[in-house]
Amino acid sequence: MGTRRVLVTGCSSGIGLAVAARLAKDELRRFKVVATMRDLGKRGPLEKAAGDSLNKTLEIKQLDACCEASIKECVNSLPDRCVDVLVNNAGVGMIGPLECQSIAAMQELFDTNFFGLVRLLKELLPDMKRRQSGHIVVMSSVMGLQGLLFNDVYSASKFAVEGFCESLAVQAMKFNIKTTLVEPGPVVTEFERKVYEDAEKMDLSGTDEETAKIFREVYLPYSKKVFISLGQTPEEVLLTFIKVITAKEPPLRHQTNRLYMPMTALKHADPTGRLPLDTFYKMIFKHDVVFNATLGVLRILQRKAEKK
Repeated sequence: MGTRRVLVTGCSSGIGLAVAARLAKDELRRFKVVATMRDLGKRGPLEKAAGDSLNKTLEIKQLDACCEASIKECVNSLPDRCVDVLVNNAGVGMIGPLECQSIAAMQELFDTNFFGLVRLLKELLPDMKRRQSGHIVVMSSVMGLQGLLFNDVYSASKFAVEGFCESLAVQAMKFNIKTTLVEPGPVVTEFERKVYEDAEKMDLSGTDEETAKIFREVYLPYSKKVFISLGQTPEEVLLTFIKVITAKEPPLRHQTNRLYMPMTALKHADPTGRLPLDTFYKMIFKHDVVFNATLGVLRILQRKAEKK
């Protein structure tokens, strides 16, 4: 297999930046990276991370996943419009009580997280079909498998991504195009920090006092504990990206965090859906000691895994 052109979206920070820089520095020189972002004014951190690979095995281009003209302009600027691997990483987050979220904000989130992917594939898929090759790698989330308290709209967007890709993957196989959904749990990035900073300052006057109290005094503190215990760095997630992109037969789904797998496994253990629902309810509202003990065990497992 020769050098493959990889188009990565959302490269101004976090996972997108880490993936683009790492692929560009591949010792075997297997990749030519097109690292894209909506605002080129934020290219500084990527340029620094890219180092000597900048303008050699990595080039930076403007691409707004919410704008069809921007996508087309970026793709048309590439030799033969060829993209061998699409890494769809651009996304936005949203947490908080449903009553406090505007419909306009929800639509904006879907416009990036779901329709951004759709726009990219409408542009790239016909060329991949003609070449009878390609790999679609999509940054999904464990929240595309398992809903989470106060993540209603974000989780819905990831469920949409999962259903879309699972459906499209069957057709893509006929054209020798691979599809992979990468599903991280919590990842410690600027993206996540910004979401939680905004949540702590959120105006909760639109909801009832009990819901506001649950959000402030239960959800936010618990979320911080989960991030401390289970959170991965972008570099850790990056390692799974490399495995997925270089695999001869890449999986349709790949969870990056083994410690989070028991959470998502609950859903498949009970077709009625009661088991995960009751488990999460009791962990959050009934058994604080059990919740903390569980995270303690997972922290120990995490340290053991890091030492291997």
